[in-house]
Amino acid sequence: MKILILGSNGMLGPHVERVLQEDHQLLLTDVGKTYDGPNEYRQLDVADLEGVVSAAEGVDAIVNLSVLRPDRKVAFDVNSRGCYNMMEAAVRHGIPRIINTGPHFTIAGPNYEDFEFNISTEIPSQSGTGLYAHTKSLGQEICRVYSENHDLHVVTLLFYNFKEHQDHKPPESKIDPHQFVPFSVTWEDAARAFPLALEIPDAQLPSKCEIFNIFCDLPHGQFQNEKSRRILGWVPTDNLDQYWKRDSV
Repeated sequence: MKILILGSNGMLGPHVERVLQEDHQLLLTDVGKTYDGPNEYRQLDVADLEGVVSAAEGVDAIVNLSVLRPDRKVAFDVNSRGCYNMMEAAVRHGIPRIINTGPHFTIAGPNYEDFEFNISTEIPSQSGTGLYAHTKSLGQEICRVYSENHDLHVVTLLFYNFKEHQDHKPPESKIDPHQFVPFSVTWEDAARAFPLALEIPDAQLPSKCEIFNIFCDLPHGQFQNEKSRRILGWVPTDNLDQYWKRDSV
């Protein structure tokens, strides 16, 4: 399978590249000019419609890792318009599988986080008014509408907080429990969700636009990752207990 990756130079990009490159042909793209690696690379701004359409020619799937948080105009251009450009490219070239990514608060805004537990991906979208979440939520809605009107499937993977694997455990003196949030996962476990999302047959997806929570097993029970286990077959290998569990004395 030939896969176009948008936003490949971000922090998650190298981990996704690593798990996909052995079994797939990759075309990596980002706004940066340089890339030091074994795969094909093209400088590309995801906000450039014709550039995205050109890069998507001849590929079998698109993975969108692009993200921009603080700047009003660029955040909209990347997070919302970028999704439109990706979906338009998929339609023009007949690309059947799209993997989109976003933060968990595109569906779980402050009210959910403050008052609810056992939150699944089936809840109504509630992103609040934060620029990052709001523009990502708009992008997610664009993907959903395109899936309803065209012959393609969108799998959205939701993340929030990435941590190092237990083999790279930081000294206990440097662990801040206040920075450990419920929706946490290691970089490696997060990346392992992508081949599963790319290769799952259409018939095994409940609909043409599905959302999956990607985070490790945690004891608080605020969010669910059951759907990711049941449908994608994704199972986290590290529960990050070094961040939330104290060693017994």
